[in-house]
Amino acid sequence: MHYLLFYDYVEDYIAKRVPLRKQHLALLRESHERGDAVMAGALAEPHRGAVLVFRGDSPAAAESFARNDPYVKGGLVTKWEVKKWATVIGDGAEMPQL
Repeated sequence: MHYLLFYDYVEDYIAKRVPLRKQHLALLRESHERGDAVMAGALAEPHRGAVLVFRGDSPAAAESFARNDPYVKGGLVTKWEVKKWATVIGDGAEMPQL
């Protein structure tokens, strides 16, 4: 199953992320190497959010990532939310049983 982690960022996030970026990316790489994080990236123009895709049996990996993310702890993320994503096509898609 896939889970989407949505982030809303503070104003001027690009400048404010500089001191936390290395730690954030290191945490993301670790999550990817474990197979939890599938893909991630910031929304562009305006730079006010991000979407991270996680894979697992529950939302636990996505929620744990958010709680431990330096961007969240450092106040760059004003809101985060995890949603279950019913994928139907693509690498690793799991067609939901309807």
